[in-house]
Amino acid sequence: MRVLFVEDDPAVRGAVERALRAAGHDPELAVRGDKALEVALDNPFDAIVLDLGLPGLDGLEVCRRLRQAGNRVPVLMLTARAAVADRVEGLDAGADDYLVKPFALDELLARLRTFERRAQTNGATRGALQFEDLVLDRDAMECRRGERSIQLTRTEYLLLELFLTNPRKVLSRDVIFDRVWGYDFGPDSNSLDVYIGYLRRKLEAGGEPRVIQTVRGVGYVLKDA
Repeated sequence: MRVLFVEDDPAVRGAVERALRAAGHDPELAVRGDKALEVALDNPFDAIVLDLGLPGLDGLEVCRRLRQAGNRVPVLMLTARAAVADRVEGLDAGADDYLVKPFALDELLARLRTFERRAQTNGATRGALQFEDLVLDRDAMECRRGERSIQLTRTEYLLLELFLTNPRKVLSRDVIFDRVWGYDFGPDSNSLDVYIGYLRRKLEAGGEPRVIQTVRGVGYVLKDA
């Protein structure tokens, strides 16, 4: 994988670069957030590992601007903040995953392998998915409900894709965490509920009926009300 690694701590930067190269990845390094944004927008990467606290622009703002520009490269955010609210803030900014410092290099590499597997799976199952008036065109990466176009973040897209490939099937929280994020945030996390809320608001913005239903104590299901 071609990985952009953005970190201003030289010790961490050196250790992660060595681990990435040893695992067969091709890392490019950046120290400042503003420079990282420029490099990410001008070059194709398979993943970005992005520290939260950076000079120039912080990691949250870099991620927000990437997503606003339509860049969907998977972002793994590094943060020293372990609180749920801080992790949710990173996900809200468009990050696909997060890792709390200090972290094990093996865990970072495992998170990147999750991105790689997800990309391979998505590439093997292209084409359009439809449920009633809801259509997800995976070749164009576009979503429509009736005549209305819907802009999705990467995580929202992956969530909707999972539901559309399993219509009327109840998906447990554990399954959703595994398929979309590659791991479980833990029983106290509300990250999944936050993203379901975002997705519902976008799907129902034109007054359409709800299609993602809550199954209390279990998870969610795509079906008629």
